[in-house]
Amino acid sequence: MVKFFNNDKGFGFITEEGSNTDHFVHISGLVDEIREGDKAEYTLTEGKKGLNAVNVKVI
Repeated sequence: MVKFFNNDKGFGFITEEGSNTDHFVHISGLVDEIREGDKAEYTLTEGKKGLNAVNVKVI
């Protein structure tokens, strides 16, 4: 689920279902426009500071 996303700054965080783990998402990793509270599917990839969500789609 999308925990937070700021369109002006182009980033946010997605919380992994069933855990409290947050993953960074950058606007360049979006397939669909997302908003807080949206359920999303995504792929995780290694970034500079940990795992990042990419190919983010609203489900």
